[in-house]
Amino acid sequence: MARSFADMAKNDLGQSIAVVNMEGGGGAVGMQNGAKAKADGYKVSMVTVELLTLPHSGLAQFSHTDFKPIALLNEDSGAITVKADAPWNTLEEFIAATKEKKLKVGNSGTGAIWHLAAAAFEKETGAQFNHIPFEGAAPAVTALLGGHVDAVSVSPAEVVTQVQAGELKVLGVMAEERVESLPDVPTLKESGIDLSIGTWRGLAVPKDTPDDVVKILEESFGKTAQSDEFKEQIKKMNLGYRYENGEGFTKLLEEQDQLFANLIPSLKLN
Repeated sequence: MARSFADMAKNDLGQSIAVVNMEGGGGAVGMQNGAKAKADGYKVSMVTVELLTLPHSGLAQFSHTDFKPIALLNEDSGAITVKADAPWNTLEEFIAATKEKKLKVGNSGTGAIWHLAAAAFEKETGAQFNHIPFEGAAPAVTALLGGHVDAVSVSPAEVVTQVQAGELKVLGVMAEERVESLPDVPTLKESGIDLSIGTWRGLAVPKDTPDDVVKILEESFGKTAQSDEFKEQIKKMNLGYRYENGEGFTKLLEEQDQLFANLIPSLKLN
């Protein structure tokens, strides 16, 4: 997504944009580098939800307060997904079943966002899971299709093809509103469960970047992010679209940081 956005944004910004991949540590290497960059606006980091989860897991030395948010570009909520022939058709039935017998719920790895989403669901509803980690969401979905786990907590994008094929069904999404790719699936909040959690991508600069520079970036990138071209690209990639300016993105970071500050220590991951 970073390359697609950069290619579109160069016209609004009025200069070329080079994308540099920095892999490692679940995104920690790239975000650490971005936080320590010269605060002149010439290095913009694509930050993800791991900006919040890694520090609370003791796996990173940075914080969201090391950045000034520019724009939120995308958000994908968690989706509680089961096989199409599973006996549960509602969240209420699913939760009740877990209280009779713990169900095996696959995730994308211990401490990863979809594990945290399932744990947050468990904590909020009183459901009881055996969390089964996999090396990514795709193997978890494969295990569900094979009957090796009872459910998975992943993003809608990672199961929408199987849902459309009639192999899987989504009982609920952990979003503020229903997601475009699964319009018939209720949100948790529609079932009285006050939980919204998932992954996202956004842009940020080092915290000491001058406000006038931040304003230029926010206006330019905001124009790109709200363009029909970018929205269509997000849709083609099966990603969820959500735009927030710097102020809105800051609010999201503060709210979710508190959520993970309460959730992650209770899981005793270390």
